[in-house]
Amino acid sequence: MNILAPHLQTHVAGPEQVIARPKPAETEAPSILQQYLRIAKRWKWVIAGTVVACVLLGLIATLLMTPKYTAATTVEISRESDQITNIQGVEREASIADQEFYQTQYGLLRARSLAERVATQLRLVDDPVFFQMFGAEDTDLPAFQESNGRYPAQGRDIRQRIAGEVLLENVSIDPTRLSRLVTINFTSPDPTFSAKVANAWATNFIETNLERKVQATSYGREVLQRQLTEYADRLDQSQRQLVAYASNQQIINLPAQTTGDGVSTPQRSIVADNLAAINTALSEATADRIAAEARFRQAGSAGASVAALNNNAINNLRQRRAELAAEYQQLMVRFEPGYPAAQALQEQINQLDRSIAREESRVSGSLEAEYRQAVQRENALQARVNGLKDEFLDLRRRSIQYNVYQQEVDTNRALYDALLQRFKEIGVAGGVGVNNIAIVDTADVPQRPSSPRLLLNLALSILAGLGLGAALALALEQLDEAISDPTELQRRLGLPLLGSVPKTQDDVTPSEALLDRKSELFDAYIAVQTNLAFTTEHGVPRSFSVTSTRPAEGKSTTSLALATTLARGGKRVILVDGDMRSPSVHHLGGVDHDRGLSNFLAGEDDIASLTFDMKELGFTAMSAGPIPPNAAELLTSNRLGILIDRLLQTYDHVVIDSPPVMGLADAPLIASRVEGVIYAVESHGIRSSQVKTALARLESANARIFGGVLTKFEARKSFYGYGYDYGYSYGRDRETQAA
Repeated sequence: MNILAPHLQTHVAGPEQVIARPKPAETEAPSILQQYLRIAKRWKWVIAGTVVACVLLGLIATLLMTPKYTAATTVEISRESDQITNIQGVEREASIADQEFYQTQYGLLRARSLAERVATQLRLVDDPVFFQMFGAEDTDLPAFQESNGRYPAQGRDIRQRIAGEVLLENVSIDPTRLSRLVTINFTSPDPTFSAKVANAWATNFIETNLERKVQATSYGREVLQRQLTEYADRLDQSQRQLVAYASNQQIINLPAQTTGDGVSTPQRSIVADNLAAINTALSEATADRIAAEARFRQAGSAGASVAALNNNAINNLRQRRAELAAEYQQLMVRFEPGYPAAQALQEQINQLDRSIAREESRVSGSLEAEYRQAVQRENALQARVNGLKDEFLDLRRRSIQYNVYQQEVDTNRALYDALLQRFKEIGVAGGVGVNNIAIVDTADVPQRPSSPRLLLNLALSILAGLGLGAALALALEQLDEAISDPTELQRRLGLPLLGSVPKTQDDVTPSEALLDRKSELFDAYIAVQTNLAFTTEHGVPRSFSVTSTRPAEGKSTTSLALATTLARGGKRVILVDGDMRSPSVHHLGGVDHDRGLSNFLAGEDDIASLTFDMKELGFTAMSAGPIPPNAAELLTSNRLGILIDRLLQTYDHVVIDSPPVMGLADAPLIASRVEGVIYAVESHGIRSSQVKTALARLESANARIFGGVLTKFEARKSFYGYGYDYGYSYGRDRETQAA
């Protein structure tokens, strides 16, 4: 009992019954990474071959390369002040602004002048071995025409330039990040020469740096010398102007004085100095006048003034009078005033009173004279002060312009002194020669070559091989038009996929594979038939042809397999060999093609005599018949349509094995007589452009194309990895083990 019969019969319906065809699920497009992996897997041998070739080339090139040695000298470049007179050597912290300075130093290390200087110092300009070592000797130039093993002197400038270029090509300057250290590397075939050039490069760089400083110092001295001369003239002119104005205006200033504690007093005019002195004297005179007036006012007729009281002569006289008065009083106790002794004492007392009165009068007169002198002196000093005030005010008016001239003199003197100080400092700086560059590590003679590096070159060769291989694989993928995967039928050709058919083994014929119901080929065509049932409203088309672009793509096998699967599903099927140019169906039945399709197309109506049974496969077949001189002429008539109509009266399905499309008109003519066409496409065997051209011919004939079948499909050659071969071998191993 055939389990497929009920399923297939459900899709066979009359015109009045409409069965909706589900839309095929859209296949998710592979990602970019998956596509690249597929390309890499497909062209893996191309990529591997390219990598191997590049590795071999890299290995050969490495072995043929001349070993080169790199010597390195490390120097420290310190940031310095831009002022040429700063000789303190104070280091500053590097900042973003210092990058300009360091970039300038790196540029100076790569200067052509420095390279030529090194070449000259090491006597490389006249050394033929040096130019031959680097292949820089140009025998066509007169400068390199040797005479007695030496170069001519007239071409020395040219050789110096070329030697500098050679050194620059082989030197590299590598600054150490975030530091002041710079490494000078030189590479050459001679290790000793490399070390010599690296050390000479650093030494000459330091020397040129010092020379530039000396030149800058000399230039600064010349500039300052000219400025000193200019400001000296200005100072002399301003001083002469100041002296002339002071002389004309009679302005006399006392020079500045330095006190004992080192404090210097400024200059002052003589008028101001006199005014200060006389003003001080006036203050003293006023005080003296006030004191004399007080003494004068205190003096009276009684002589009670302070001066009288302090007068020794008056005090002596008063003491003598007191003594005489005491004696007189003693006499008055015993005698009368008329007593001669008493009268004598009284006369002495009177004489003393007159003397005291005269002295007191003299003292009072002297106080008055002293007071008057004090008043006169005060008045005289006051008059002098007033006069000096007027002179001082006039002097101040006249000193305005004088001060202007004085300021000009002071300014010129300050500028001159500053320039003189800088001139002296430059002289000291030029003699000291401060250098901001120091050698940290001198270059040693390298013991091992720096190039070629075998492992690095091999790694680079592998990377280059991978890159070239990937590029070549992408190019081949773009040029390759073969259909390698079932999804490409829809993507490249726009054909709905009916199924993919695996390639059979060489020792198994399609008929033998179809007889085995467990074979992969039979399972594949069962899937094709199942998908074909959804192409029309009534299920599997009743009449269809199977064609391809060119011969040997599997169209005859597809026709045979579909006829077999339909017959095993309980259908009455007839397979018609429509390829009247290269018939093949008669071989499957073991008959000849003396009678067949061409006979009916030529006018014979007995169909039964033109067919034969394929008993093993369960269907009826019709051979192509005798090969006509022009098969296309037979197909242009309506006899093919009549044949199909008559066959459909007896059979459920008519399958026509059509000739290929390219170069022939047979396939479009047959396709126009049937419901549709099944297109067979050989996997990895036909270009997509040819298939597109063939499909365009079928479309121009208004043929309906149900879909495509990918034949001779090998899953191992499909690099998408979607598992189209899953059902082909499912359960095979288990059954084999059970057997």
